[in-house]
Amino acid sequence: MTDIWFKTGEATVLARDGQATDAMPEVLIGSVRGPVGQAFASMMGQVEGHTRMFVVRDLNQQVRPATMMTTKATIRSAEYVELLGGVVQAAMGDAIVDCVSNGILPKDEVDELCMIIMVWLDPRCAEDPDLDRADLYRTNYEATKLAITRAMTGKPSIDELIANRKTIKHYALEGVVDY
Repeated sequence: MTDIWFKTGEATVLARDGQATDAMPEVLIGSVRGPVGQAFASMMGQVEGHTRMFVVRDLNQQVRPATMMTTKATIRSAEYVELLGGVVQAAMGDAIVDCVSNGILPKDEVDELCMIIMVWLDPRCAEDPDLDRADLYRTNYEATKLAITRAMTGKPSIDELIANRKTIKHYALEGVVDY
């Protein structure tokens, strides 16, 4: 039985110039028998505008550990659903399998763990006729793998956060708040 009860991680990987394909997953990892498993099970229903689905790499390829993904933005179009359940889901699925393959997630515990990933997919992606799907895949793959790694390693640590408190500013506060 796993001793992983409640681990969190997040990451941001920025799009290439001219694209709205930034990826910002937030990950929750824990035992199927603990609070994460309870939250996972309670997500089995749908909420209007915020689709929930298992992460699969392709048809009949559900990842292990079982992972539920849901959106941070409200879904308003079929094009958005297609991107979310296509490119984004495939990228996340590949990243999860690679995390197991690379030892970031313990292979011998994949059936004892579950994950919930909140996904950012910019609504502009669904409207962009020049959307770079390869970049959408890249950002979501890299960010998912990084978020899981951070969750499993406790990064950033509280000591890192304290040390950089005065040097790292939230991008939205640039020029608004003087630290």
